[in-house]
Amino acid sequence: MRRQPLRLAILEATRIFEEAGVPSPRVDAELLAAHVLGVDRGSLPLIPLVDPPVIEALRELVQQRAKRVPLQHLTGVATMGRIDVAVGPGVFVPRPETELMLQWGLDLLEGRTGPVVMDLCTGSGALALALQHERPDAQVYAVDNDPQALAWARHNADRRVEAGDTPIKLYSGDVTDPRLFSELDGVVDLVLCNPPYVPPNADLPPEVLDHDPPQAVFAEDGGLAVIRHVVSAAARLLVPGGGVAIEHDDSHASAVPALLKTRTVLGDVRDHHDLAGRPRFATAIRGAAD
Repeated sequence: MRRQPLRLAILEATRIFEEAGVPSPRVDAELLAAHVLGVDRGSLPLIPLVDPPVIEALRELVQQRAKRVPLQHLTGVATMGRIDVAVGPGVFVPRPETELMLQWGLDLLEGRTGPVVMDLCTGSGALALALQHERPDAQVYAVDNDPQALAWARHNADRRVEAGDTPIKLYSGDVTDPRLFSELDGVVDLVLCNPPYVPPNADLPPEVLDHDPPQAVFAEDGGLAVIRHVVSAAARLLVPGGGVAIEHDDSHASAVPALLKTRTVLGDVRDHHDLAGRPRFATAIRGAAD
């Protein structure tokens, strides 16, 4: 069997993705090729020719991606910070934009010894595990109310322990419960949350609408229903000087900071943009007690 140019296969995949309306068609084509070959994307130029079975395997994945199956479902992984987590049907795929919120949290914790961290609506566990990887001295709690998401999070948590990371503390719980983690009131240094925040009936790409679990995407009250409870939880959980960061819809640039400002113990309220310039997450710092 004659070996075939990898470059031509990637160009063909890019063309198919462009016709299908796939965002970042060349990037996705290269990432799928790297996945099939088991190499980093940067190594592709070093592989001019590949065997026909590689081309066939790539074509099969390209056909699925052209149907708007998420790239991460095809590769089986998503990246958060300096770790990868397993993802697939039944769990929300973490987005690169969330890494900015992760970095904000890491910056806040700098200089603190043994901080306590809470990841609400943890999903795959990506945020909690990425933070635990960077701060092995931290006590990281992660919680979700979806059994499927928790199964993915447990799998990912076990993998990170096998890789040498400190174990996170993973729980089943509902952020709308006002008693959630009440034993930790006033002792948490950082609360992170990427909740369901998309307003119902929003226009979303097929990767989200057809594949992400709806309960991890949509929220009532214009997308603010869960965030209201997160704000309340953060106000009671945080230690003075502790911080909260909540990801939100780009239509919530005013609404989420306004919710944070309703709690008198929360100050220094700010909204942050992602790399595309869109409002992406809001933060606040806890001041003195009520």
